[in-house]
Amino acid sequence: MPSFRTSSLRRAASALALTLVASGSAVSATTAATADTTAAAATASASGGQHSAAPAGRAWFTSWAQSQQELAPTPLRDQSVRMITRLGQGGGALRVRIQNTFGTTPLTVDAATVGRSGAGAAVEGDVHAVTFDGRREVVVPAGGEVWSDAAALRTRAQDDVAVSLSVSGTVAPGRHTSAFRTNYLTAPGSGNHTAEASGAAYTQTVGSTYLVSAVDVHNPKLRGTIVAYGSSVVDGTGSTDCGPGCTPDGTDHRWTDELARRVTAELPRTRQVAIANAGIGGTTSSADCPRNPAGIRGLDAAARLDRDVLALHGVTGVIYYYGTNDLANGCDADLILRSYDEVFQRLRAAGIKVYVTPITSRPGYTDQNNLDRHAVGTHVKKGNTCDGTCDGVVDFDQVLKDPLKPNSINPAYDTGDGVHANVAGQRALADFVSLPMLLSSTAHR
Repeated sequence: MPSFRTSSLRRAASALALTLVASGSAVSATTAATADTTAAAATASASGGQHSAAPAGRAWFTSWAQSQQELAPTPLRDQSVRMITRLGQGGGALRVRIQNTFGTTPLTVDAATVGRSGAGAAVEGDVHAVTFDGRREVVVPAGGEVWSDAAALRTRAQDDVAVSLSVSGTVAPGRHTSAFRTNYLTAPGSGNHTAEASGAAYTQTVGSTYLVSAVDVHNPKLRGTIVAYGSSVVDGTGSTDCGPGCTPDGTDHRWTDELARRVTAELPRTRQVAIANAGIGGTTSSADCPRNPAGIRGLDAAARLDRDVLALHGVTGVIYYYGTNDLANGCDADLILRSYDEVFQRLRAAGIKVYVTPITSRPGYTDQNNLDRHAVGTHVKKGNTCDGTCDGVVDFDQVLKDPLKPNSINPAYDTGDGVHANVAGQRALADFVSLPMLLSSTAHR
């Protein structure tokens, strides 16, 4: 076995079904039980009572995610937030995850609702109350998270769902920095506007996603959830750029969004999977790159794996797209591959298939960076299984690289920074992914 292999790697804990990541987990435990036992009733109600539920815990799938990464610079003060989430797949009911992972004080949510998103901050149709262990209010401790009970909102693939939360007191909210769409806040001190279908009270906009980090759907017909895991190339940087003088048509043009649309259009209805995005821009696979900035400490692939992948539901496969920042931050092939090994072993121990993309091109790489990139790519492509440590290869490097200058991105796909793919490049990446390969992750279901 090569010298860069770690001799002992952490084994994965079982994927947490509905967990409060804090020592006082009573809220999570009861919420989990309530959500699982009421899901069939909620789904049946939403679908006219014609649903036969799958066994508890087997019909919930994470259909949207945006990983928390830091605290917002401006606190919330007795106000409401309305976050817009694009579902990869729909179902007869849904539930949401609220996180206070980076908070230093408890977070009090005194009301929550969901509804189909309309124009701007408006909700189209009915607004559905969301509860937590049967109660409207929930307190999420510092460092904690909680999943809601099932809410009987019936949704379809690619629906936009507005998740509204009323936050009491003054608290710095956790956020995912780049939502690549507009989200909404009411004015400080305005209180609870979660039940309002009108968006009139939501007078402030933000480009981040606050507090809400995942949405599950209850759909026993789904086969699994595929999570894209990586840095800005997963997060979506470039997906709002369609070229000089061009304005993108709407939102959600990340390659994961395009892939979700492909799944819906091309796979049989009995073989559908959800696509969830767990990218965070600027992060690395390895925690040990010598030039890693302080701002990404604790956000490396291994450190956030539990909360950003293993704590999601119905996950059968991961597309692992890391490495460009590792090289730029001084990691060599040895450090990168050690981090790969640790993460891959933990995922596979949890029964999750791992599909890896070789490190993509970047014109700023040094000669040594390119030698290390070649070494990592050679390992990943060995047997198309990372020499037996992963389950498949998604060679995005072949899609993006300039055929004349292979250390650069194809100009047709380049945002201009030489690193990130524009809208056309995002679509090309999505078109390249093998859907049968993704389906192979669901064979055990």
